[in-house]
Amino acid sequence: MAKAKASARPANRRGSPEAVEKRKVARMFNDLLGGRGPSSQKLDGRTEKRRQRLLRELEQGQAHGARELKPLDILQRVQELLELGEPVANIRKVSKVPKTPVQNEGIVELVKRLHNAYAFRPEAYRFVGISEEALAEAGVIHVEGSGRGTKKKK
Repeated sequence: MAKAKASARPANRRGSPEAVEKRKVARMFNDLLGGRGPSSQKLDGRTEKRRQRLLRELEQGQAHGARELKPLDILQRVQELLELGEPVANIRKVSKVPKTPVQNEGIVELVKRLHNAYAFRPEAYRFVGISEEALAEAGVIHVEGSGRGTKKKK
């Protein structure tokens, strides 16, 4: 029985968070020292196709042309586009941002829990109609002068 355990192959660690981070850091390191810094935002073919697909899905409001995007799907796609270096203005052009968000007393706690779980960038929440006030109350962003009864020191 000891032989069976010793000859068992280790689990594939290619998708582990440590391996993903290593690959990501190695790419950034090679880009930086190889002369392709952040100023030259040339994406490889697969990444460019993914960027185009994400923008198209946001524009159509459907994932893979079949099912409607849910608010979490929108947040995930906007987050991914921002990580790829897509400007917020370009995302805003294709995405339909809700004008009047539904605000109730539970939204702040829910946004706080969502942010703790996913750590979306604050600008991504705008695309599902979460207001700046709700983000500030949830602790996602810090707004100057949001403290009650505090005076600014000069």
